[in-house]
Amino acid sequence: MKVMKGIILGSAAMFVGAGAQAADLPVKAKAIEYVKICSLYGAGFYYIPGTDTCIKLGGYLRADTMLATSSDFDAASSGVAGARNRLSNYYTTRARQDLQFDTRTATEYGVVRTFSELVFTWTSGTYSGAGTTGVNGATSYTSSTGSQIAGGSLGVYYAFIQFAGFTFGKAESQFRTPWAEYPANNIELPGSGGWDPVNQVTYTADFGQGITASFSAQDQVANYTSNIWNVSGATAAGQAAGAYGANDIGGSRAPDLVARVRVDQAWGLFQASFAAHDNHAAYYGASELTGHPGDKWGWAGQLALSIKNLPTGPGDTINLTGVYTNGASRYNFQDYMSTTYAMYGGASVAGAYQSLGIAGVSDSVFVTGAGQELTTTYGFNGGYTHNWDPYWNTSVFGAWAAVRYNNTAKGYICGAFVANLALSSGVGGCNPDFNYAVVGTKTSWTPVKGLTFTGELAYMMLDQKYASGSTVTLPLQSGVAKPAAVYELKDQNSLVLLLRAQRNF
Repeated sequence: MKVMKGIILGSAAMFVGAGAQAADLPVKAKAIEYVKICSLYGAGFYYIPGTDTCIKLGGYLRADTMLATSSDFDAASSGVAGARNRLSNYYTTRARQDLQFDTRTATEYGVVRTFSELVFTWTSGTYSGAGTTGVNGATSYTSSTGSQIAGGSLGVYYAFIQFAGFTFGKAESQFRTPWAEYPANNIELPGSGGWDPVNQVTYTADFGQGITASFSAQDQVANYTSNIWNVSGATAAGQAAGAYGANDIGGSRAPDLVARVRVDQAWGLFQASFAAHDNHAAYYGASELTGHPGDKWGWAGQLALSIKNLPTGPGDTINLTGVYTNGASRYNFQDYMSTTYAMYGGASVAGAYQSLGIAGVSDSVFVTGAGQELTTTYGFNGGYTHNWDPYWNTSVFGAWAAVRYNNTAKGYICGAFVANLALSSGVGGCNPDFNYAVVGTKTSWTPVKGLTFTGELAYMMLDQKYASGSTVTLPLQSGVAKPAAVYELKDQNSLVLLLRAQRNF
């Protein structure tokens, strides 16, 4: 047995030795660089191998279902959603994958930071009427992402560099609060600057104790421009949808200029923001020879307050925002909201086919040969969130916003209403001013860390100011399948429900 064992071991040694000589094994292997934790900038950061740059990866996957509307976050306030007929969606769905990349590098001049957030989104679309004669019904599919059934859209939320107090690229507007239009909700609210990031160059001075001041030049197209209406170009079809004229916005001439002061401490946050906005119209007609109105600068001011550590429970929060604008309406009716409203309902006036709430938001209006008349808006939003325990929380929220046209602008708009829509009460009963309000509640359940299920109910009210009992005569609107008929002008409302599942990582 010993002899046999010796023969086997000897043969194995000879075989391995021969193999080693043939393969030239003595070459030294390269060292492996392992990913190391970077503790300089908080949890989740790692050193990129071979560099002194730290990176953090994150994001979320979200699935939404909205009931009783044709858009993901908004009420049924316009288009086929506002028509409330067989073209209106009973539900709309959305799926989204969000990816975030955050890098930090320590230098002799301070930390260099880059941040980007990319989203891949699919949102179910709607079917609008395609017929023009009313003889044969036909519809066409319209996707909110501009794609066909098999597609979706790529979005770039953030893409910026920060260095030595400066921010370059697409980042949150310095006007907005940390919660923007979401004080305790997910459904869109007016009453503050919008969440949507915008291209900018910003300098932020840090005075310590949580006190900062920022000065920014930011892109106004298209996040912070609503409508510049030439009422001389108004049509019956456009007015029926809430567009009070031909949109006549010129090219970019000046960025919006923004200043912000913020106090951010353990008790909460206080912020004051100001923005200046240039309203630059194009031409009165189809060529340069027709002339144009002069530019007019508008402005917006905002105050905001957040209170933390409330006695009602750990983590409970109140967020409040108030805003006033003149010629800068997007700082109140933020860019995720519609700027034209047409909501249909039942009529109470004899001879009227249905009732209709019409409203429109603009930065300014004018008529051919005259200057711009700036539009005034003001509003607020707020929300309170209560944590029942580490797994459940409930919030209540609300918002109210108003649009006010001066007497000259009202004269322009009402003259077109009488001419194009045969407004029954005449100019004396015509008033394009309106109020927009939302109230709601949200409850969320987080059974495990990073996974949240949410139900949110919101009630939206459109309070139009046309004289009670006024009627308009509208043409056929094949896109929303509304017949040529007499319609009563009347306040409208919309109740929507959002169901959401979201996994953060």
